[in-house]
Amino acid sequence: MREIPEPLRSGPFTRAQALETGVSSRMLQGQRFVRVHPGVWKCRDSILTWDQALLAARLALPERAHPTAETRLRMLGLDTGVARPFRFVVEGDHHLALDGIFLHRTPHLPPLDGDGVTPAAAFIALCARARVADAIRVGDWLLHRDHMSLEELVGLALSAPWRDGAHEAVWVSHHLDGRSRSLPESELRAVVVFAGLPTPEPNGEMELDGVTVIADLWFGAWSTAVEYEGAQHQEDRAVYVADLDRYHLFRGHGIGYVQVTKERLRHARTLVGTIHRELLAHGYDGPPPDVGPGFALLWQRLSRQVGPRRERSRGRRTGLGAVS
Repeated sequence: MREIPEPLRSGPFTRAQALETGVSSRMLQGQRFVRVHPGVWKCRDSILTWDQALLAARLALPERAHPTAETRLRMLGLDTGVARPFRFVVEGDHHLALDGIFLHRTPHLPPLDGDGVTPAAAFIALCARARVADAIRVGDWLLHRDHMSLEELVGLALSAPWRDGAHEAVWVSHHLDGRSRSLPESELRAVVVFAGLPTPEPNGEMELDGVTVIADLWFGAWSTAVEYEGAQHQEDRAVYVADLDRYHLFRGHGIGYVQVTKERLRHARTLVGTIHRELLAHGYDGPPPDVGPGFALLWQRLSRQVGPRRERSRGRRTGLGAVS
């Protein structure tokens, strides 16, 4: 039995690519190969990575289909959200049903770059289905890494308000802040703000004993820091020791602090109460956190905040502002 050529062993390939290596259409029908999509195969014993499965999808689709939404954002290194189905967009009324692929159709393509739609356009597409908290996390991530700017995002959304996700993107743009450096930090900031507590400064800097110290969330008026403790804070000894030094400086300067883990972040109502008590201990005399309907918006879809599309087209106004 002839060996499978090396170029075909490590990923997906088309019939034409197989023929170039001497593998005929009849051989592709044998037990050593598996059809992934129409016109696309892989070796039976190979397991496709996410990147290879994406390549298989691209090989099966027309060249004018471009990665969008979660798929395009994951290509940037954003490891969150749903990895499948792969989402592409194509201009015109092109119908194609492929397993594990969702092909969006549009009368006019959004801006493109060398890999698909631009990150700002992909974010707008994501906003059509995303929850408020998830959109804030992703939007902050894109801003912090300079994949998009707020001006680009809002300008693109307003230039084509008919596009799915455009109204949602404009609404959530008011809650984005590129100074947050991680997804959990963004969610933590959103939890604080949507509970009605004062807006903290993300990654606020302070000088303590000649040392520059950065707090994930900094309430400067009340000398209170909120720190998100990810897994690396427990697993990396150097990070753990640096944390101890930072908290020692906080205590020495009368700075209050709240440590937040992923488990605490899951119980957001309890968490904002803990932060409120720490603020009170350092002179805060404002209103307590409100965990009512406004707080619950965080875990609702963005589309609920801007209303049905038919009402947006009539310029309806809501308590959240204009949706036209």
